[in-house]
Amino acid sequence: MKRQEFIAGGAAMAWSLGASAQHRAKIPQIGYLSVNPSNYQSPRVFAQGLRDLGYVEGRNVVLEIRDAEGKFERLPARAAELVARKVDVIVAPGPPHALAAKQASRTIAINFAGVADPVADGLVTSLAQPNGKVTGLSALAPELVGKRLELPMEVVAGIGRVAILWQPGAFGDTTEKDLPKETEVVARALGIRLQFAEARGPADFARAFSEMVSACVDALTRMWGCMCFFERRGLVELGAKNRLPAVYPLREHIDAGGLFAFGPNRADSIGYAATDVDKILKGAKRADLPVEQPTKFALAISRKTAKALGITIPPSLLSRANEVLE
Repeated sequence: MKRQEFIAGGAAMAWSLGASAQHRAKIPQIGYLSVNPSNYQSPRVFAQGLRDLGYVEGRNVVLEIRDAEGKFERLPARAAELVARKVDVIVAPGPPHALAAKQASRTIAINFAGVADPVADGLVTSLAQPNGKVTGLSALAPELVGKRLELPMEVVAGIGRVAILWQPGAFGDTTEKDLPKETEVVARALGIRLQFAEARGPADFARAFSEMVSACVDALTRMWGCMCFFERRGLVELGAKNRLPAVYPLREHIDAGGLFAFGPNRADSIGYAATDVDKILKGAKRADLPVEQPTKFALAISRKTAKALGITIPPSLLSRANEVLE
């Protein structure tokens, strides 16, 4: 599915200007592989990043979006559509996006963001020297999950079990097998037990929370998954209904009513993709572009949510927060 235009900064930006094939051949085409048409923040941020670098839609770049309408299994077909358009580079925000793009083409450059372990998932041979057509930004998933497990322990005494909500298919096969094991190791070091709960779609939330309640969990966090981001309001509401202090990976969950958010800035990650694509379009060898890792992490806390849960945030934790919402 292709969106023809969106509004950014009050100005309309056409995704495709209906240029002739001859005209299109004269300027680079960037493909953007999306999994959900209901949220266009990431493509919007990416497009702004391109504008900041001097790209003007229709003049020196064409941006093609293909979305999978919320279905991971549709990503290969959408990636094939971008390959058929003969785009110069494909931006694939998450692990399944990048794997679908890589399988669709052996020649087109691919840039990913937020892949937990691109080496294990077979996207690159190493972080320092990808040695192929794929590069991007890694997500440091096990380390970040460990930090998120520590946060509720600082505000709730006696936490013994924490639920981890995850979306099957949101990671590559290898990472999906290894990440829970690695997270269990971190949890044991902290002296807590984990309760994993699956949710392939929002219809699974009620069952997942029922499992959490039955397991008597004391807090909640979640692993990365596009669906959980798009459905964050429903997710946060269920967490509040069940009075679970929750730690989320992205700042947007705080706006939806979450208690904590800790992780890299999502806009920075997508903005990095624009910078990387710029280098590729200007002739940089993809094999010479290392896979980067985020260096900036932010902690956001909602005092309003803490009050609703009957939780007092200690001053020591507030002083470490990058943002505190009253």
